[in-house]
Amino acid sequence: MNQLSELYIYFKQLADSDPFIKSVRKLNPEQMANDKELIFPLLNVFIDAGGFTNGSTILFDVTLSAWDIRDKNNELITDQYWGQDNELDNHNTTLAILNRIWGKMYKDFENKNITASENPTFELGSMEGHKLLDGAVLTFQVELPNTTINLCQ
Repeated sequence: MNQLSELYIYFKQLADSDPFIKSVRKLNPEQMANDKELIFPLLNVFIDAGGFTNGSTILFDVTLSAWDIRDKNNELITDQYWGQDNELDNHNTTLAILNRIWGKMYKDFENKNITASENPTFELGSMEGHKLLDGAVLTFQVELPNTTINLCQ
């Protein structure tokens, strides 16, 4: 099977098994901000680049992002530090989702013959489109065996 398809199938299986994730998509980030039919908390899988090595492996740049809707309270802000919304709760939840997903992946990689960057980075952020979303974005690179090309042929 194609390595890209294998990755997308694997990430969907991880998301479907997570108790906090209500939906999983594979959207360009700009599409996600304006999609009116998303169910949150959501895991978005985005693979947009990669590279060919010496013919024996293929590299993929992966971005997993978890998002949730910010609940705004229109009352007068009484606490300037915490504010009147759930932004911090959303960041905690989405970071926990990515941490749990990464832990599962890290254990699975050897059995699936996948090599990954040891220390992926994450960013916390917000995105405004149809809804105001808060989330965490995990970026890393994976390397899979290239079973499509045989250099001996």
